[in-house]
Amino acid sequence: MAKLLTESDVRHIATLSRLQLSDNEIAMMTEELSAIVGYVDQLSEVDVEGVVPTAHAVEVQNVFRDDVVRDSIGADKALANAPEREETFFKVPKVLDQDTV
Repeated sequence: MAKLLTESDVRHIATLSRLQLSDNEIAMMTEELSAIVGYVDQLSEVDVEGVVPTAHAVEVQNVFRDDVVRDSIGADKALANAPEREETFFKVPKVLDQDTV
């Protein structure tokens, strides 16, 4: 199979992906990505004359319901199983230090 991508292409893709690849990895990725692009390129050989474009293999229909305004369950019920709470809020451990925000 002919190379469809060059090592320069793969280096550019790696840069855009923020990947640091060795020369051996670049060579391997060039072969592998060229093979993938080759397989995708084979799709252009498929005769799609008369085939209707579709987004799904089977027909899908959304089931909608009317929006009905109703009361919420309330803070006490929503927080009933919370390990800790502060007034009407869930209390959770600090995740980030102030210096990292």
